[in-house]
Amino acid sequence: MSITLAFDIDTQRRSFIEGSIAFEASLLCQRCLGPTEPEPLSSEFLLGLVTNDALASQLPGEYEPVVVENEQLDLLSVIEDEVLLVLPQVVYHEEADCAVSRDQLASGVEPEASDAPAVNPFSVLGTLKDKH
Repeated sequence: MSITLAFDIDTQRRSFIEGSIAFEASLLCQRCLGPTEPEPLSSEFLLGLVTNDALASQLPGEYEPVVVENEQLDLLSVIEDEVLLVLPQVVYHEEADCAVSRDQLASGVEPEASDAPAVNPFSVLGTLKDKH
């Protein structure tokens, strides 16, 4: 894992952290729950350090606000947040490489098509409307 952090103050006297993170991760396939090949992941970020939510709303758009309480910043939690943000939401093997096929994922039997019109579950509301 490679992490780079640069602390500075911009021309408006706002404290900020400019950083990058890069690492390889082998995640679990959501289809077969087997490990995937290690995938390179990386992110660059620009964090504006503020002391409250009111100041956070005043930051320019390029800054991601980070609230600093009691003049102390927990860098580990900041880095942890950035790692979580770069992880993909869902990971799958290629279908040909996955131990579980598409057919094995089907649940239940599809209902047969019928010529009869479907029953409207809201039809009872029509009768109530007519009474009033």
